Amino acid sequence: MILPDAMLGVLGGGQLGRMFTMAARTMGYQVLVLDPDPHSPAGSIANEHLQAGYQDPQALEQLAQHCAAITIEFENIPVESLRILEQHCPVRPSASAVAIAQDRIREKTFLRDHGLDTAPFQPILSSDDLASAPQALPLPGLLKTAALGYDGKGQVAAGNIDEALSGFETLGRTACVLEQKVDLERELSVILARSVDGATAVYPVAENIHEAGILDITVVPAREDPAIATQAVEMACRLADELDYCGVLAVEFFHTRDGKLLINEIAPRPHNSGHYTVDACLTSQFEQQVRTLCGLPPGDTKLLSPVVMVNLLGDLWTGGTPHWDRIFDNPRALLHLYGKRQARAGRKMGHFNCLAPDTGTALRMAEDIRKSLATPTG
Repeated sequence: MILPDAMLGVLGGGQLGRMFTMAARTMGYQVLVLDPDPHSPAGSIANEHLQAGYQDPQALEQLAQHCAAITIEFENIPVESLRILEQHCPVRPSASAVAIAQDRIREKTFLRDHGLDTAPFQPILSSDDLASAPQALPLPGLLKTAALGYDGKGQVAAGNIDEALSGFETLGRTACVLEQKVDLERELSVILARSVDGATAVYPVAENIHEAGILDITVVPAREDPAIATQAVEMACRLADELDYCGVLAVEFFHTRDGKLLINEIAPRPHNSGHYTVDACLTSQFEQQVRTLCGLPPGDTKLLSPVVMVNLLGDLWTGGTPHWDRIFDNPRALLHLYGKRQARAGRKMGHFNCLAPDTGTALRMAEDIRKSLATPTG
């Protein structure tokens, strides 16, 4: 076990790194953040902020020398950097697990090879692959870059082969997956924490509502058939076991109208849809990240109250600073801002959680608050 006052390293300094840092420092740990951004939200509250690239040799050496263990904030950290650091101290999740999660072709192939259902897909490495794909994968579909896509970025709709070929050009002729479009009933996520010895704690299944490819609202517990929720938990735990995973893992699911449960993608880190855990669970997903990193057993994931989480995007700042008093006026609504200096359309600037005796009441509260934030004074 790695105990407080040890120094923990985190690669990545955005909002997830910030909330990890807050949890770690509350628990008595020191935190060293590596992030090239001089205004990194996590770096501003860490014990130390290394302003350098993720492959900078001197920065990696400093991490290796000073940190008892190292984790990541997002999955697009260069895997080679993680492999270098693994030679000196525990890196959790492992470089091998991150390598699978950061590439859609590897990820979906791993899932398929281990009997975990996904939407039908085809790897696309060239225009020739795309031209022959519809014979095995009927369109319409989505063409997604294998790497670096998130929040709806790096993907285009492909209703027919001409749109698919045009989309491949738009995406820069980079490696992609062509994924068959499915008829959705709802989108779900499961977040779990798995220790180095395989002990696993799972949060309640979350229901996610997206707008323009970006998570908008999370409802917990999900308004879902209990049998489907149980299946989602079983699939997520099985995936974590197959990966021999250590850390916090988020698994996103499609529940289709014909009753299938398909894994959409995985994130080897805390997840936007788990932000409710900070206010509504006995142990937050960020404390779990600290615990699993340090070889501690996972904490209790008990849900203390039904909750709805609402993302706050930069669009809300168009007319100036939002009227936060409209959140504070409600004693069961809790605001979290990420310390970002510049608001941009589509940029995640914060979120708020609404706790209530039932999800219906929480959802109405959340919708009323968001409507009031968008309404000018006077």
